[in-house]
Amino acid sequence: MKKTLLTVLSIATALSLFAGSSQTLAAKAWTGQAVKSSASVAYHDFKYKVDPTTFDIVVEREGIKEHVSVPLKPRAVRDVKKTVDRIEWTYPNDKVKVIVQKKNNKYLDIRIQSIGAEQFAWPTVQADNYMLPLGEGKRIPANDKNWKQFLKEEKMTWGESFSMNFMALNKKHYSLLFIIENPFNNEVSFQTKQKIGMTFEHEFPSINPKKEYGFRLYITDNDPVAVAKQYKEYVKEHQGFKSLEDKAKDNPEIKKLFGAPHIYLWNNQALESGNIRWQKIKNKLNEPIWSWIAELAERYAGGEAEQLDSVLNEMKQQQFANNYQKRIIVDTLNQVLKLKQLYLSDYFPVLDDAAKQAVAGGVEKLSEQKLYELNKNLLKSVFQDAIDDPEEWGRDQSNVLEEMRQMGIEKAWIGLPNWSNGLMNPAFVAKANKQGYLIGPYDSYHSIQKNEDKEWNTAFFPDSTLYEQATISNKKGVKIGGFLDRGRKLNPTFSLPSVKQRVEDILQDGILYNSWFIDCDATGEVYDDYTPDHITTQEQDEAARLNRMDYIAKEKHMVIGSEGGHDFASSTIAFAHGIETPVIKWNDKDMRENKESPYYVGGYGAAQGSIPERYVKQVPVKELYQHVYLDPAYSLPLFKLVYNNSVITTHHWEWGSLKIKDEVGSRMLYELLYNVPPLYHLDSQEWDNHKELISSYLKVWSPFHAKAVTQEMTAFKVLTPDRLLQSAEYGPNLKVIVNFSNKDLKHGHETIKARSAVIYDGKKRVTFNGNM
Repeated sequence: MKKTLLTVLSIATALSLFAGSSQTLAAKAWTGQAVKSSASVAYHDFKYKVDPTTFDIVVEREGIKEHVSVPLKPRAVRDVKKTVDRIEWTYPNDKVKVIVQKKNNKYLDIRIQSIGAEQFAWPTVQADNYMLPLGEGKRIPANDKNWKQFLKEEKMTWGESFSMNFMALNKKHYSLLFIIENPFNNEVSFQTKQKIGMTFEHEFPSINPKKEYGFRLYITDNDPVAVAKQYKEYVKEHQGFKSLEDKAKDNPEIKKLFGAPHIYLWNNQALESGNIRWQKIKNKLNEPIWSWIAELAERYAGGEAEQLDSVLNEMKQQQFANNYQKRIIVDTLNQVLKLKQLYLSDYFPVLDDAAKQAVAGGVEKLSEQKLYELNKNLLKSVFQDAIDDPEEWGRDQSNVLEEMRQMGIEKAWIGLPNWSNGLMNPAFVAKANKQGYLIGPYDSYHSIQKNEDKEWNTAFFPDSTLYEQATISNKKGVKIGGFLDRGRKLNPTFSLPSVKQRVEDILQDGILYNSWFIDCDATGEVYDDYTPDHITTQEQDEAARLNRMDYIAKEKHMVIGSEGGHDFASSTIAFAHGIETPVIKWNDKDMRENKESPYYVGGYGAAQGSIPERYVKQVPVKELYQHVYLDPAYSLPLFKLVYNNSVITTHHWEWGSLKIKDEVGSRMLYELLYNVPPLYHLDSQEWDNHKELISSYLKVWSPFHAKAVTQEMTAFKVLTPDRLLQSAEYGPNLKVIVNFSNKDLKHGHETIKARSAVIYDGKKRVTFNGNM
C-alpha cells in the first residue's frame, strides 16, 4: 500500500491545577500514521491520543477508538514536553517519567522510567478476549467461566509464565499488541470479578542500574497469525532469528530431530534381575562379600543393609527367591556399583588384567565410566557364573532399541534420566548412535547441595566453595532454596567452570553422546542475587544460562535442548520440553500429595530401575485443568507461528503423550496439527505395552514432521463455531485439518471424520484416526 506522509490532525492542551500551588500541563495529542505492508506483516494506520494526568492512551483505527489501558486515577503531572510525534511527562509523587512516541510509522514506543520509584503498575488492560503466549499459546475469552475460575487472584511472573514477550488484546474490531521491551522483574495479576482483566507491574530493583521498562504497541487484526508474524518481525530485528536449517549448518546432527519422537528410555540399573542366575546365587549367600556390600550400602548408598541382611537370612531357608528379595539384592548391588569404596583386596582376591591395571593406578583417580567398568568386573569376579558377563548387562534397553528399528522408527531423540545411565552402559549409547538416533543425558546446574548425594548427582559439584560463596540471596539476604526446597539455587554466573569440568569428565572416555538436555535453563526462571559479594541481575542470570548451553552446543557439538524453551533461548537450543504441555498445576494437593486421589500423579521413586509413577501412571486431570491446559477450543499456535522452523517443542516430561487418561487420542491429533513430537517414557515393559500404538502413529507423524519442521507455519484457521475443526499450513504445500469433535464435520466438499486428522502434502492425502 502506498506510503503517506505523517500528518498532525489536532493538538489540544489544557491546564490542570493539583494539590498545592504547582501548575502542570496536560497534553492530548492526536496523530495519524500511514499503512505499510511487507510480505508477511501489515502495518495499520492509527491515530492516538494521550492524557498524561491518567496515562490514558486512546487509539483510533478506521474511526474506531479504543482505550489502550484502564485510565489511572488523576494525579499530579510535571515537566510535560511534546513535539509532533512525541510526548513525555513526570509523575512526581510516583517518581516516574513516561515517554510516548510514534516510531517508524508502525508503533507507539511507550517507556516508563524510574526517578526513584521501586515499582510501577501500568497497563491495566481489558479486552473481549486475549491471545497470550502461555506455553504454546492460549485464547482467553474475558467472560469465560473456566478461565475466570483458574485465574482468580492469580499472579504470574512474566519471564516464567510467558513463552514470548507479548500480549495481544482483542477488541471488537482489531487487536492491541503489546511487545514487552524489558522482560525482567515483571509480574502480571488478573482480575476476574467481572470480565477478566490484567495488570502489568514492573519492579525497579535497587541492584539494577537499568531503571526502565516499556512496550511497543502495534495495531493488528484480531488474528493469531497477524499477531505472531508481527512479533516475529520484532524478534528478527531485536535478537535475530535462527532457523533449524541454519543451526544444522553448525551441527548437522540437528537434522536427526526432523521426524523424531522424544523418548526418555529408563533403566537406572546396570545389573538387572535377569542378569542373575538366582539358584546359583543361593550357593554364594555365605560368602564374606555380602557383609561388605551391606556395610557399604548402609554407609554410603541409602541404606538397604537391614533389608539385605534379612533377605539373605530368609533366602538361606528357602528353595526360591521371591520378587521382593530379588528387588532388594538387585537394588543394593546397583547402589554399590557406583561407589569408589567397593574395592578392598580382602574381598576381591582374583582380578583380571584390566581390573589389576585400574586398581594399580588408584581407584580414586578413575573416571566415572572407568569406575563402573571396574566395579562390574569386581562383582563378576566374586559371583562368577551366578551373574552374566558385564557385556550382557542392560540388554533390556538394547532390545527396545532393536525393536524400535525393526518397527520402522528410523529417527528418535533418546533421553537418559542421568548421565550415569550411559556411563554404566556405554555400549548401549554407542548402539543408539549407530542406529542413527540422538542420545543424551539429563543434566542440571540449577540446584546445589552441600554434600554429595548419589541419587541427586546433578546437584553436587566438586568445587566445595560454590555452596557458601556462589548461591543466590533474596532482598532480605536469605538464601533461595533449591528444587523441593532442598539445598540452594546456584548463581549461574559462577557455574561455567563446573559445567566444563562436569561435561569433560563425562565425555573423557569417549561416550558417544550426541545430544544434551539442560534442566531449567530455558524456563525463564531467573533471579536477582542480592549477595553483597556477587550482585547479579536477572538479565545477567539469563545470559549466563545461555552461555553454558552455548558452550555445550558449540564446543562439544551437542544437539542442545532445555526445559521450557522460552524464546530468549531460541538461537541457542534446538528443542524444548514443556512449551506444549507445561507442568499442570504444581500446587494442587490432589495431584501432588493426596495419594488416595484419582488425580495423584505418582511419586519420584521406582523399584528396580523401572520408570517412576510420576511419568507413566496414567491419570485423569480435573475438568478445569482439562479446559485450561488441553481443550483445543482455547489453544492457539502462537509459538509455532513464530518458531516452528527454529525450535522443536514438545510436552514437559511429567506430562508425556500417554500420561493423561482419556486424552491420548486427542493429544495425537494436537501433535499433528501443531507439528509436535510425541514424548514417551519407555522401558522394556512400557514398550511392550504401547509399541503397536506408537509405531502405527509414527508412520503418519514422522514423515509429516520431517517436512513441516523445515517450513514456516504460514496459516492457522478455526473452521467451525465450536472451534473443534481447525487447520494449519506449513510452507506452500503442506496442510493439516483436525476434527477434535465427536461428530463428522463438513469442510468444503469434504467430510472430516470425527476425531481424525487429514494431511495434504501437495496432491497426496493421508488420514489418521485419533479414536484411542
